[in-house]
Amino acid sequence: MELKVINDTGAVVGSLTASDALFGRDYNEDLVHQLVTAYRANGRSGNRAQKGRSEVAKSNRKPWRQKGTGRARAGRASSPIWRGGGKIFPNLPEENFTQKVNRKMYRAGVAAILSQLVREDRLLVLDALAIDAPKTKEFVGKLKAMGLENVLLVSHEITENLFLASRNVVSALVLEVPEADPVSLVRFDKVVLTREAVKQFEEWLA
Repeated sequence: MELKVINDTGAVVGSLTASDALFGRDYNEDLVHQLVTAYRANGRSGNRAQKGRSEVAKSNRKPWRQKGTGRARAGRASSPIWRGGGKIFPNLPEENFTQKVNRKMYRAGVAAILSQLVREDRLLVLDALAIDAPKTKEFVGKLKAMGLENVLLVSHEITENLFLASRNVVSALVLEVPEADPVSLVRFDKVVLTREAVKQFEEWLA
């Protein structure tokens, strides 16, 4: 698999031989969907809570007598079928949304995403990216020179200048290879990997 390599001006300066197992895998939509769903579910904090009928602030007094009123019998105002009553099966703060994904499945899913990005011409390899000063203007200028917008940049190493220059750019996200996740890989229009990042992906997903 040959990937084209660009410089920080957007010009093609060569190609890089990459692993077919990583960048030439068939796309498995079901696996990628499971991967993205599990990743987002595992990020949930589970902090929502509802009250049951014993927890709502209602009186335990019987609203009216059992017979003779013409109305349906009622025992207490905290009944779940009453407005303002408790929930029958309330959500609890300790609710667990975790979904397990095997390591082999995770690696195969990430490889399928990277392969699809290559087929859709959404993945680029960057020769090198040097930020001389922690200036957002300089980082945005380099993105414009490369013709990139709404981009994920995966680098083998994030320098302090690169981190400070990119953190306020809404349309760009800079991550190191271990931080690259399935959701970030699929949600950006373009994904840019440095040469060393490609090697780290091959070592990680081998």
